[in-house]
Amino acid sequence: MGKFFNVTGACNPARHYMVDLNPRLKKIREMVDAGDYFSINRARQYGKTTTLRALSAFLKKDYTVVSLDFQRLSAADYASEADFVNGLAREIRRVTRRMSGIPDKIVEVLKKYAGETGETAAKQKFKLAEMFDSFSEWCEISEKPVVLIIDEVDTASNNQVFLDFLAQLRAYYLDRDVLPTFQSVILAGLYDLRNLKMKIRPEEEHKLNSPWNIAAEFNVAMSFSAIDIQGLLEQYEADYHTGMDTKGISELIFDYTSGYPFLVSRLCKIMDEKLSDREDFHHDQCVWTLEGIREAVSILLSEKNSLFDSLFGKLNDYPEMKKQIHLLLFQGQPIAYNADNPVIDLLHMFGFVKEENGTMQIANRIFETRLYNYFLTLPKEQGGEMFRLASRDKSQFIQNGFLDMKQILQKFTEYFDDIYGDQKQKFVEEDGRRYFMLFLKPIINGTGNYYVESRTRNLERTDLIVDYLGTRYIIEMKIYHGNAYNERGEKQLLEYLDHYHLQKGYMLSFNFNQKKQIGVKEIVIGDRTLVEAVV
Repeated sequence: MGKFFNVTGACNPARHYMVDLNPRLKKIREMVDAGDYFSINRARQYGKTTTLRALSAFLKKDYTVVSLDFQRLSAADYASEADFVNGLAREIRRVTRRMSGIPDKIVEVLKKYAGETGETAAKQKFKLAEMFDSFSEWCEISEKPVVLIIDEVDTASNNQVFLDFLAQLRAYYLDRDVLPTFQSVILAGLYDLRNLKMKIRPEEEHKLNSPWNIAAEFNVAMSFSAIDIQGLLEQYEADYHTGMDTKGISELIFDYTSGYPFLVSRLCKIMDEKLSDREDFHHDQCVWTLEGIREAVSILLSEKNSLFDSLFGKLNDYPEMKKQIHLLLFQGQPIAYNADNPVIDLLHMFGFVKEENGTMQIANRIFETRLYNYFLTLPKEQGGEMFRLASRDKSQFIQNGFLDMKQILQKFTEYFDDIYGDQKQKFVEEDGRRYFMLFLKPIINGTGNYYVESRTRNLERTDLIVDYLGTRYIIEMKIYHGNAYNERGEKQLLEYLDHYHLQKGYMLSFNFNQKKQIGVKEIVIGDRTLVEAVV
């Protein structure tokens, strides 16, 4: 069987199309060589396990690498200190059993801790301090420096015995000039163990996880760049000779995903395995195109997968995160990125947002569209007048396979004025853009998608980009602040049309002057046409 795009479990370069990890591995190797203890914390399905496996192979020539997975420890292994020693030794024995260079003395000690010599850890009541003394001896007599890697370490985080384990790591690190210890310790997981608050007492008190405050900062990029994606596609192209423009396609994939590893691989997998079987994409040359990417994006946005399940599970578990995301999506409210804000910290840790120019932005277009779809299809929204009116006769807005955006704006202004014309200005300012997107949603549902251009997201202006059957529509939504401001908005929209090589653009102005003229008009400027709607 040939190589394929993998989205489940760790990737293997012999079986899967992968980006070149060597630049990342070299940077991590520099930290290991320096003797750093550090944690790799990224959102779910961000390639952590794949990176750790590749790192183990990358280091094994010069280091004894002990790479553990704490998912293999059960709840019973945390019942007591002795149980944890037993479970940890069992896991170390599992990964070192086939490794060469483990001193015989250490093998026998591990067997004893793991209960392989007839005396169980519970009977002996082995302590972590004793185990770490054995680790220190191992590091002293080992032919190569020992590197400890622990994946999925946060599965153990809600536990006092785990804090004690971290405390031992810290103590030996601080005394490494006088006590032999690991060359480097790498902990990987979703949560950042340096600032995770843990429940460690029966009365549910919390304390900060200070035993890992020795961790060095990990600044190695884990997301894929457009160049990374191009290398991935070139491997595929070498096998299938589709004739695709690998540079152009990689840039388009990056535009939608911002390099989120799972999303990149999932889009490629959809194009390779789903689109190639469809009649409308009957040849590989048709698949690896702009149209193919847009169709793959539509499929991805409509499917259930483990990443989306995890994201929305977290969103529902943390109401404050949900509120913050809603503000960011619909109200154009710039939110300063502040890592000390626990809600923003959680949003960043779970992968919802990224920091850009000092403000918080949704991590990528895929997440943004999926989040819009989530909020706009809640029962409360679908039960509203705007959604109902747009759904009632949406065929009037489709002409020969194209959106009649002028008609959409015309009807929206009529309905909006009828329903919300008497509402207070503040209410309309905060929610007007949401109502337009709510109106648009049932019209393009299942066929088109939209996203907001993050560079123009603010309280006064938001540019909505709609993709519908291969055609792109740019709608600038803004609050009206007089003719001079409106003329600047027209100029900005014209520049935006130039960027996307479009001849027609749309403006939706929310005007709160009592003498305003509600309606839609066309403005011709040179060879471009602006369709402006005023509500």
